[in-house]
Amino acid sequence: MKIVDPSFEVIEEYFKRQDVLSQIERCGRICYKSEDRITQDSAVPFIQGIIRRGHESVLEMAAFVYEVAVDTESTMARFFERNPRFFNVDKLDRRRYLLSANARAYRDMFREGQDLKVMKALILDLHRRWPVLFEDLIPKHGLVPQEGIKIRLLAPEEIDELPIEYRIKHRYLLVRFVINRAVSHELVRHRVASYLQESQRYCRYGEDKFGGGVTFIRPIFYPENTPEYKIWKEACRKAEEAYLELLKTSSPQAARTVLPNSCKTEIVTFANLLEWLHILKLRTSRAADPSMRQIMLMLLEDLKQRFPEVFGSLVVED
Repeated sequence: MKIVDPSFEVIEEYFKRQDVLSQIERCGRICYKSEDRITQDSAVPFIQGIIRRGHESVLEMAAFVYEVAVDTESTMARFFERNPRFFNVDKLDRRRYLLSANARAYRDMFREGQDLKVMKALILDLHRRWPVLFEDLIPKHGLVPQEGIKIRLLAPEEIDELPIEYRIKHRYLLVRFVINRAVSHELVRHRVASYLQESQRYCRYGEDKFGGGVTFIRPIFYPENTPEYKIWKEACRKAEEAYLELLKTSSPQAARTVLPNSCKTEIVTFANLLEWLHILKLRTSRAADPSMRQIMLMLLEDLKQRFPEVFGSLVVED
C-alpha cells in the first residue's frame, strides 16, 4: 500500500511543437497505464486501433485552430445550419472566421456534413497533415480543393498571440491530475471539456508495474498521527487486502468493487482557457469540496504565471 499527495502537471510540450499524434497517444495510454509501450513509432498504430474499436473519445485530446475566409457568407451560413455545437467560432470580419475544435468534433461534423464546402476544405487539409486521424473518412474518389474558400491552420505561436477575446476560446490546455476518485467524479461534471482516466477495469494493481498494491491519496481532512487518520489508513489497508485477494480468482473490474474513493487515479483534462477559468472559479471557492479546492488552488497559481491576463484577476477567498 502506498500513500501519495495529490498533484498535477500542465502538459504543453506537444502543443508547442504541434505533435498531435504523440499527445493523443500519451493521453490514451493513461487509461490502461501503458505509457511504457510508447516508442518513436507507436502513435500511428495506437490511434488506428482506437479508431477501429470506435473509442473516439481519445481523439478529443488534440485541437486545431483555423482561419477561414469565404467568398460568400452563404458558405458559412450552410455550415451553421448543421449546428456545429462542438466548435468554437468567431467572426473576424464580414467573410473571415476563426474556428476551432478537437479532432473528434471535426470527424463528427464531416460525417454529418460531407456536402459542406467548409468541412471538405478542412478535412482535406487535416488529412494531408495527419492522415491517420481522418483516412477512414475520405471518400473513394478523394477530396478536391474547394473554390470560394481559403483556410489556414494557425501555428501555436499565432494562437498565443491572438487578442485575448479570441485566445480565451481557441487556446486549449491539457492538464494531468493525480487525485482521488471522489475528486475525479466531481471534475468530470464540467461538460465543456474532454477527459481520459486511468481505468480500474483494466489496471491490475497487483502487478509489479503498480508496486504490487493499491495507491491511495493522502486525505486533506485528517492530519497524520491523529486517531481519524489511523482509522482511514486501516480502512484502506483492509480494502487493498480484499482487492488483492479477489484478484486471485477475479478480473480487475470485479475486484475493484471493494476499492474506496481514496484510491489514486490519473485523469487528463483538455479544455480551452475559458472553460478552465469557469472550473477554477467554482472549484477554488470556499464552498468547494476541500480536496478539490486543494488541487485547484495549486493549479490556479501555476496558470496565473502562464496566463496572467486570463487568470491573474481571479481572486480566491481565504
